[in-house]
Amino acid sequence: MVGEGVMLECLDNPQVSEVFIIGRKAYGMTHLKLKELVVSDFFKLDDYAAEISGYDACLYCTGISSAGMKEDKYTHITYDTTLAFANSLLKVNNNLAFTFYIGRTD
Repeated sequence: MVGEGVMLECLDNPQVSEVFIIGRKAYGMTHLKLKELVVSDFFKLDDYAAEISGYDACLYCTGISSAGMKEDKYTHITYDTTLAFANSLLKVNNNLAFTFYIGRTD
């Protein structure tokens, strides 16, 4: 929900020339400024270096609720995955601004 709102705002902003979404499943929206990459494993994002290069900002908007989840699994999903994603992007976009949005529903 947060990511979708961020994406729609970016698409509507005339200062943003392109929006590139990376997800585990297709979003299914078409827009002149929108590009999409479906990746099953964010720990293998290095395999897509050519596709993810050339960007100057990443608004990382993903996460899950910790309710009923063991700490190690929650840490793997929210911390380890985020760090792997950011490191892959920074390898090919050395001036990238990386912003991690996290929300709470409780």
